[in-house]
Amino acid sequence: MTDRPHAHASPAGVPADPGRTRIFSVRRRLALTLSGFGCLALVSLVVAPLIGPTPIALGRVFDSAIPFADNVDAQIFFIARLPRALAGMLVGASLAVAGVVFQALLRNPLATPFTLGVSAGASLGAMLVITFGLPMAVAGIPAVPVASLIGSLAAAGVVYAMATLRRHGLSTTVLLLAGVTLNSFFSAIIMFVQYSADFAKTFQTVRWLMGNLDVSSFQPIVAALPLMGTAFVMFATLPRALNLLTLGSDNAAARGVDVLRTQRVAFLSASLATGAAVSLSGPIGFIGIVIPHLVRLLVGADHRIVMPASACLGAAFLVACDVVARTAMAPVELPVGVITALTGGPFFLWLLMRRP
Repeated sequence: MTDRPHAHASPAGVPADPGRTRIFSVRRRLALTLSGFGCLALVSLVVAPLIGPTPIALGRVFDSAIPFADNVDAQIFFIARLPRALAGMLVGASLAVAGVVFQALLRNPLATPFTLGVSAGASLGAMLVITFGLPMAVAGIPAVPVASLIGSLAAAGVVYAMATLRRHGLSTTVLLLAGVTLNSFFSAIIMFVQYSADFAKTFQTVRWLMGNLDVSSFQPIVAALPLMGTAFVMFATLPRALNLLTLGSDNAAARGVDVLRTQRVAFLSASLATGAAVSLSGPIGFIGIVIPHLVRLLVGADHRIVMPASACLGAAFLVACDVVARTAMAPVELPVGVITALTGGPFFLWLLMRRP
C-alpha cells in the first residue's frame, strides 16, 4: 500500500467536491472552446473584407494620411465588404444558435430554424413588397427587411397560438405539426405570387429566396441588432434548462425546471433570432442544422458549451461562404445560400452515414 493521496483529494486528504469539480471542468472547457472558435470568428471578420476581385492592402485602409474620399482601399473595405462580413457573422451566429435551441425544444435532431414556418412567413412578407412594389423604405429602413421581419413574427405568432390553443401548456408536437403545415401553406402562396409576377419581379424574388449578404451599409445591421441582441440575452438563460429538457419534460420538471417557461423562452428567442437573420439576408439554409451537429461532434452535447461554440462557428462559416460566393465566379456573384447548400448538404449526408 502506498501513501499517495487519491487523484481527486484535496491537500488535506478530504475528497474534493464533485459538484465544484464539474463546474470547474465546464468553465475550463467553455474558456478553451470560446478561445478557439472565437478566434476563428474574429480572424474571419478581419480577413474576409481583404479578399475579393479587387485586392486591397490593410495598411492603406487605415492610413490616416490619405483622405477617405481618395482612399479606394478604405472605401472598398468599409463600404463594400465590412458590412457584408458583419452581417454574415450576425446571421450565421443567429441561425446556428436558433438551430441548437429548436432541436432541443422539439427533441428532434432534424429541426432547423426554418422548421416552424418562421422563414416562410419572412419570405412571404418580402415577396409581397418586391412583387407589388410597396413603399421602398420605412423610417429610413428598406421595406423588404421590414416586411420580412413582420412576416416572420406573424408566422411565429400563429404557430404559437395553435400550439397553446385549448391547452394549459405548450405542445411541442402540435408546434412541430403546425409549423410544418404553415411552412407548406406559405410556400404555396409564395409560388402563386411568383407565378403572378412579371419576369423581372420573379427574378428578384428568386434571388432573394436563395439567400444573400448584399448589404452595402450598416443601417440594416443596426436595425436588426435590437432583436438579435434580445434573442441572445434570452439564449443566455437557457443552457442548463435545455440540458435537462432533452431528457424529457417530466424529468426536467422533477429536477426543478419550469418547463413551460423554458419552452416559451426557447421558442420566442429562436424565432426572434431567425426572423431578424432572414430579414437581413434572406433564407440561408443548412447553417442551423449542420453547425449544431458539427459542434456537438467536436465539443460534446452540453448546451452550456454547444450554444456559444455554435454562435462562433456559425459566424465564421457564413463569412467564409460569402467570401467564396463573391470570388468563385468573379465578377459574377453567387448567392451565399447556394454555397452553404453545396457545402452543408454533403457534410450532413456524411454525418448521417457515420452515425451508428
